[in-house]
Amino acid sequence: MIEVRDLQVRYGERLVADVPELDVREGECVAIVGESGSGKSTTLLSLLGLTEGAHVSGNIRVCGVEVLQAPERRLREIRGARVALVMQSPQAALSPTTRLGTLMRRALKLHGLGGDRVMVEAVEAVMLDPGILRRYPHEISGGQAQRFAIALAIALGAEVILADEPTSALDVTVQAEVVGVLRRLREERGLALLLVSHDLALVSTIADRVLVMKDGAVVESGPAAEVLAAPSHPYTRELLEALP
Repeated sequence: MIEVRDLQVRYGERLVADVPELDVREGECVAIVGESGSGKSTTLLSLLGLTEGAHVSGNIRVCGVEVLQAPERRLREIRGARVALVMQSPQAALSPTTRLGTLMRRALKLHGLGGDRVMVEAVEAVMLDPGILRRYPHEISGGQAQRFAIALAIALGAEVILADEPTSALDVTVQAEVVGVLRRLREERGLALLLVSHDLALVSTIADRVLVMKDGAVVESGPAAEVLAAPSHPYTRELLEALP
């Protein structure tokens, strides 16, 4: 679903992300971990051609599309419909004067889709009451906003979800709900998930493989169980030692 080789993202002379290899298969979860400023989110955004002002080189293939060679029109076709981006604070991207149902209906229409039944099934898939579609963004909690963003991806038929710190602003109970939804969608629908997080405890519960980034470079990668149980790089050990 995602195949990256020799990715480099530069702003001017500064190299902010250097990823030699990154693959995500159908039904798999790969996590990118590291401290703030390590290049995690930049790597994620580069997969959809959203690193405005940056020079991006290498090979990026997402759902069969060569991202760096594709025209903007082609990228707009896969954004949302095949690859969905779930940001850290989805409420900031929701119009405060528009009901959630109207927002979802507009997104579906942009991709030639529609139907209230699709919307209802999508919100129910993330354990939300369909009545939430009549609410405004300020009337829902952070956890509900995260699940609504995932429901939108489901309604659009996304095959890949790129999740950037999807639980960082949530309390522990709501974090568990969101992670449970993501895990179930992987198992039931075969969704591929690329998760960006600094929370190694969260990563250990859902990721199959892990990439550890520091100062824009990948310093360690491998199966999650091996990397988190017996890290080989000093920086990975520092991250683990910082866990409470």
